[in-house]
Amino acid sequence: MSKPKVITNEVEIKKLIKEVSMVGIGVNVLLVIFKLFAGIIANSGAMISDAVHSASDVLATFLALLGVNMAQKGPDKEHPYGHERQECVISILLAGILLVTGIGIGYQGLEKILNMEQETIAVPGTLALIAAIVSIATKEWMYHYTKRVALKINSAAFLADAWHHRSDAFSSIGALIGIAGARLGYPVLDPLACVIICVFIVKVAFDIFKEATYKMVDRACDSEFEERLREFIYEQEGVMGIYNLRTRLFGNRIYVDVDIYADGEETLNQAHSIAERVHKGIEENFPEVKHIMVHVNPWGCKNC
Repeated sequence: MSKPKVITNEVEIKKLIKEVSMVGIGVNVLLVIFKLFAGIIANSGAMISDAVHSASDVLATFLALLGVNMAQKGPDKEHPYGHERQECVISILLAGILLVTGIGIGYQGLEKILNMEQETIAVPGTLALIAAIVSIATKEWMYHYTKRVALKINSAAFLADAWHHRSDAFSSIGALIGIAGARLGYPVLDPLACVIICVFIVKVAFDIFKEATYKMVDRACDSEFEERLREFIYEQEGVMGIYNLRTRLFGNRIYVDVDIYADGEETLNQAHSIAERVHKGIEENFPEVKHIMVHVNPWGCKNC
């Protein structure tokens, strides 16, 4: 899937936020009810665990919506650089929810496996199998849908929410294997599926946490982005070279500081026009950039 163009129009962004939130909450609520019903009726611990995971998706979407709305707030006296990092905080909370959910599911499955001699594990019914297949198809669609919107509005919180959907699809695959195996005469596979689901969920939680913490610190952008930025700056009229280029991530936005070379014989007004051209050009062609600082040095100056 090609990366969609980032949207900067605030009205369109708010519309997409509302849309993806309502779809995510609505679909998850219906899945929770269906999977919980199927798990209870069909005697499947794996499907009940999967339903609990889907329930955590509802909370995850609420938190993602909260994070995006907080990040949309403009600068104020206490936060002169804006609120973009609030999304990273929400992403870390989502990772924590996933981690707790995954460990809880894994613990229940492991407990049943260790106590197999003391209790009889019921063979799950056909309804649990159907619920797993429906869940896989629905959650995989939700992953792609939410991820595409997250990339459009450049949202870490909704991107984390998208991976939450995919982790639910993975857990449903584990549930499907466990339920099918139990129906084929291996009842231990149903609780074993819970342990497999746990591993998938914990892995996704770790990935979300790692990405969010990277964005919380002043980390430079990747070399590919910086190279594209350099090429663009060199193409601007009046730019004779680049003395220094620094980038840093601020939540989902980017700050750029660049020292360029220009003809030292030009007037201050001419040098200012070159800097302004570079500044506006980056703003228009790199929507993920929040702030640019351009400093002009005379050509040949090595200690400016």
